Amino acid sequence: MGEPRELPRALDERVLNQLFSTARSHNGWLTRPVDDELLLRLYDLVKMGPTSLNCCPARFIFIRTPANKERLRGALAPANVAKVMGAPVVAIIGYDLDFHAHLPRLFQHRPEAARPFQNNPALAQETAFRNGTLQGAYLMLAARSLGLDCGPLSGFDAEYVTGEFFAGTRIRANFLCCLGHGDPQLLFPKLPRFEFSEVCTLA
Repeated sequence: MGEPRELPRALDERVLNQLFSTARSHNGWLTRPVDDELLLRLYDLVKMGPTSLNCCPARFIFIRTPANKERLRGALAPANVAKVMGAPVVAIIGYDLDFHAHLPRLFQHRPEAARPFQNNPALAQETAFRNGTLQGAYLMLAARSLGLDCGPLSGFDAEYVTGEFFAGTRIRANFLCCLGHGDPQLLFPKLPRFEFSEVCTLA
């Protein structure tokens, strides 16, 4: 038998606040830049989050230039235009419907893992969307852990973004997430959340 595994320790309140309790979805941004090295570190954290069959279907485009932000403008709900155009980085989180083509590499101990998806597009779409969304959530937590603020949004035309940025592929846009250093003066009051007893059941 191997050595007993040391159990993970709970994070301190300062870290929990940064990730969850006092973290906010930002609507406006300070002018501080986000450099490419930080985005590389960000992805190195995101990629370690678990997905079913280690399928890793998320695909990310990090929009940084004004020209590429303008390509997004026509897809945005009016309330989101300023938020997106002012962000140092806008991440497009997509999901690859052909993720299963990579399973022989990513899930090597079961070479046959791709077979259920090859002739079942509904299963492939469901799996890609679910796990790609999960990876998008990892991106937000990783960004906060590295000192960035997030402004996730779904108020946009996903088909428009898919055609503009993923044309000729089997990748589909899921949601957008602005990244940078948020301007606290542009925050709305924190909204309420459900209590445990309202939405949770101990069974």
